[in-house]
Amino acid sequence: MSDGAAWQGNIKARLYERVRERGYDSVTAFAEDRPTASLIALAEELGPDDVAGVQVFKGLVAEAERNKRLTRLVRGQLVRELYEHLPGGWPVALEGEARTDVAIALGQWFAYTPETHQERVDRASDALFANPPPVGWRPLGPDDELLRTLLPDDEA
Repeated sequence: MSDGAAWQGNIKARLYERVRERGYDSVTAFAEDRPTASLIALAEELGPDDVAGVQVFKGLVAEAERNKRLTRLVRGQLVRELYEHLPGGWPVALEGEARTDVAIALGQWFAYTPETHQERVDRASDALFANPPPVGWRPLGPDDELLRTLLPDDEA
């Protein structure tokens, strides 16, 4: 993507064309089949030279807003960040490098959180630091019991 091809042409049309080529009717369906893949990995699968992770995320947010499933999307993004930044799962102790890795994962999560959910994500992050989950915890997707406790669905 160094030549900027991801930002040329009709970005949205290209994204949906690539998703349909892989047998999916939505970006959400494509991403949910890969719940632990990073946004970059999803983008590379759709088009290593002309699709960017942020474009995939923008498509996911638009669909989640339309379908009133934004909280689920936010939980799913935490799963992606945890898999990327904590490959061994939740650390034994929140000190030193492990604390930094957790902070990076949660910071990235917050960065990809729509404004409507940022306060809730901030509280959930504080809760994870105050009451860490079990050692090795790695949710497999947005429906993880602990994640649903931290960020319950509330959309109408």
